[in-house]
Amino acid sequence: MTQTAAEETAAIKTAFAQFPSGVAAFSTMVDFTPEALVASSFTVGVSLEPPLVMFAVQNSSTTWPKLRQANRLGVSVLAEGQEAACLQLSSKNRDRFAGIATSVSDSGAVLIDGAVLGFECEIVSETPAGDHAIVVLEVKATTINRESNPLIYHGASFRQLAA
Repeated sequence: MTQTAAEETAAIKTAFAQFPSGVAAFSTMVDFTPEALVASSFTVGVSLEPPLVMFAVQNSSTTWPKLRQANRLGVSVLAEGQEAACLQLSSKNRDRFAGIATSVSDSGAVLIDGAVLGFECEIVSETPAGDHAIVVLEVKATTINRESNPLIYHGASFRQLAA
């Protein structure tokens, strides 16, 4: 039995969802207003010298063209308990930052308070990759919250680490 293109795409999405990952919010100030996008494709440790991280963003994103113009981006690896904030920050039809506590650096990078990790980054490169672009960022500053665990995305649901 052959699959349609839509069935093949759904099967790939289901397969990709079986790989557990953290969830990161990428945010900055744009014209004095915070903007954000959320991705589960965030990867640390791309390089140590210089310190590089990366993520993939959909070509159809309407937020990425705004974020890519910033001097610096805040990258917040969300923590357990920030599931609602994650959904709100990724919403297309409501105020993404209403009621969400943030910190803004002098360069305009926005970090989500309570996140497990915070990175202030500069964009190094953007490479086309199918229906996404791979964005490499250089880490300029870090914040570590040792009091919490990362929010995990697996099987199209939020999960928590178990002891």
